[in-house]
Amino acid sequence: FVSLGSNLGDRAGYLRDAREALSALPATTVVAASRVYETAPQERDDQDAFLNQVVCLETGLQPLDLLAECQRIESEHGRVRTLRFGPRTLDIDILLFQDAESDDPELTLPHPRMVKRAFVLVPLADVWEHARGMPDMDVAGLGRATARDQRVRLYEATEG
Repeated sequence: FVSLGSNLGDRAGYLRDAREALSALPATTVVAASRVYETAPQERDDQDAFLNQVVCLETGLQPLDLLAECQRIESEHGRVRTLRFGPRTLDIDILLFQDAESDDPELTLPHPRMVKRAFVLVPLADVWEHARGMPDMDVAGLGRATARDQRVRLYEATEG
């Protein structure tokens, strides 16, 4: 499971481009995509709201190879890493990887902050039915609990 986020420029376009780029990776298919949610920024509130989405992938890539590809896609879409938790055109985070755990500083799996973030848990609940080899988690319950304190609303695009 991979989360997508954007709060600069054509936010919905960046999410769409990310889904397309992920599906074009070698031995990778986008199995499902959540609905898109608009969320208030976390950690730093001096920035615009984010659009967030979670996609479920099937991939033959190893976790660190997938991470490298995600970072390449971010860079190709103008992502600049200057301010931690700051505004970004595109943010792609690996949340969970089937039958994989890692405490590598480069990639921690499961994502260490995902269970505290409604902007991850609410869309993850949309696609959790596709979970295979993942930790036993009440994603929907965690999403409801965190959403009480964090503003998350379904985003309705104006385009067709």
